[in-house]
Amino acid sequence: MPRVKRGFKRRKRREKVLKLAKGYWGARSHNYRTAKEAVEHALVYAYRDRRARKRDFRGLWIIRIKAAAKLNGLTYSRFIQGLKKLHIELDRKVLAEMAVNAPQTFSRIAAKAKDALA
Repeated sequence: MPRVKRGFKRRKRREKVLKLAKGYWGARSHNYRTAKEAVEHALVYAYRDRRARKRDFRGLWIIRIKAAAKLNGLTYSRFIQGLKKLHIELDRKVLAEMAVNAPQTFSRIAAKAKDALA
């Protein structure tokens, strides 16, 4: 069997890792072994945090809706309960956007939710 030296393939693989490590501090951007470790960790964090970002934003939206509902005399849970009774299917992202940028519209929706609960 012929001897395999992996010249081209090894170089391409290493270039790919070092390109991903560009901008890292010290040996992490130059030394292949440390760069490979740093890139692997970075990719794991990126994968994990793409999911965490969704959780973080949902929490932020709920906080904004809660604050706006409180201004209209409702708790967050009662506001959501009123929307469910009315079959208003606006997601939390849209409600939070409305609470910040269109408070009059949000107030009208909150009033309807309050009436549905009474």
